[in-house]
Amino acid sequence: MNLVELQNWLDNATFAVLFLTMLVYWGGAAFPNVPALATLGTAGMAIANLCIATLLGARWIEAGYFPLSNLYESLFFLVWGITAVHLFAENTSRSRLVGVVTAPVAMGITAFAALTLPSEMQSAEPLVPALKSNWLMMHVSVMMLSYAALMVGSLLAIAFLIVTRGQNIQLQGSSVGTGGYRSNGYRLHKAGELVTQPATPPTENNGFSRFENNNGKGNTAVLNLITATELPTVATAEELLSPQRLSLAETLDNISYRVIGLGFPLITIGIIAGAVWANEAWGSYWSWDPKETWALITWLVFAAYLHARITRGWQGRRPAILAASGFVVVWVCYLGVNLLGKGLHSYGWFF
Repeated sequence: MNLVELQNWLDNATFAVLFLTMLVYWGGAAFPNVPALATLGTAGMAIANLCIATLLGARWIEAGYFPLSNLYESLFFLVWGITAVHLFAENTSRSRLVGVVTAPVAMGITAFAALTLPSEMQSAEPLVPALKSNWLMMHVSVMMLSYAALMVGSLLAIAFLIVTRGQNIQLQGSSVGTGGYRSNGYRLHKAGELVTQPATPPTENNGFSRFENNNGKGNTAVLNLITATELPTVATAEELLSPQRLSLAETLDNISYRVIGLGFPLITIGIIAGAVWANEAWGSYWSWDPKETWALITWLVFAAYLHARITRGWQGRRPAILAASGFVVVWVCYLGVNLLGKGLHSYGWFF
């Protein structure tokens, strides 16, 4: 088997593995009491990641350059980045929820690259003069990894909005910034001295209120479910989320915040490296090329997201909406501006 046949076999194998992995993750979400499904999902993502790495390595050996020169190669590198970020997020959070949203996206991108693109776009071609530079690997690979991380973070934010039904709920997770609200009803001042904090408003506790009972032995906090008549008019009993949904939403919010926090430095480094390469190739650090403009817009969107969370203390629905809009912005930056075939970055695309 030569390298071209190996690549053709690997891209189809990757699609098959990701398709089965998607079904496994969805089955694991439907039947959480089956632990084997979680293990199979993680194994499937790892196998897909290994298949793509082997494919890109064979491509590198065959063509003699880092495989990021056309749409086919960049799509598979993007899927490799998504699966790598998925494994990182899953291992960090100890949650199998990530694969429910990342597996179908990775599978869809793989299907588009392997089954939809014409054969002439899938074959390796000699590099154009502008791409014959070490910056091809240094700049493009970092940008693609940042796209992968930001996409995964945005997908998790979309999942958060679906789980919470768009409601503005109160979270207690560790991803809340300096201006956010985070309290469990107590604050430890020093050993042996337990001081209670003011009770949280009912709407901020998703339908539960806290009252303190001093029985002479210390303060005891009890959660009472508020009836529909006791709730403010902005919330009804039907709108309250179950504890399971709240726990799921908190996990999704936390993972999304951390993954976007990983992708933002990568896109910053990628833009800086691209500016240096542009000055070397075209004599200007910034030309307001469509790709450069949308890369800046992408950077600003996620910079606003992190600023809102870290500095302004936003949490829940508002930053999730901002991150979800970032998913569209990333795709426009990566693929949308190249569909027109205009600009300095249009190499090996549709037109």
